[in-house]
Amino acid sequence: MRGKPESLSGPLLTVYLNDHLTGSAAGVRLIHRIADRQRRTGAGPVLDDLARQIEEDRRSLRRIMRDLDVPVRPLREVVGRIGEKAGRLKLNGRLFSRSPLSDVLELEAMLIGVQGKAACWRSLRVLAETGAGLDGALLDRLLARAEEQSRTLDGIRRERSAEVFGAELPSLGDHQDGSNSEDRRAVSGSGTG
Repeated sequence: MRGKPESLSGPLLTVYLNDHLTGSAAGVRLIHRIADRQRRTGAGPVLDDLARQIEEDRRSLRRIMRDLDVPVRPLREVVGRIGEKAGRLKLNGRLFSRSPLSDVLELEAMLIGVQGKAACWRSLRVLAETGAGLDGALLDRLLARAEEQSRTLDGIRRERSAEVFGAELPSLGDHQDGSNSEDRRAVSGSGTG
């Protein structure tokens, strides 16, 4: 390939970008699952918009790979899908029904994925500065969007964590001797009403 550094068609960049492409496919599926489950909440419209953006980001990565003549390795995606399915078998405190903890864990996984995508855009931005034929302005926009997605997901994750773990607070207030303050008031006679 003329006009581009030899390393652009090398195996390391091919593995790197295919790993991110595999991760982006998993991210698209995950954000759609999250958005579907949260559709009737206040976060529903925001998550729908994030799903659209994350799909666009995946298309951008595929275009970048095409521009760099980096081949897509479909087998990596198949292996990634198998790993993703196996990871969803994890028990989250419930055997036969969905645990509220799953919402928190999925939001955290999505947040980590978006942060990984931002790291990829940063790496490609460095490559663009070497004259690799990459559009630095596009990478800057993709990076800014990933950073905004990260902030948005983290806000939703924090809200959901407060809901899920906040529901446990009454039991967390129990004392080690097995009694809570309400029990002690009733025993001492001061807990009328």
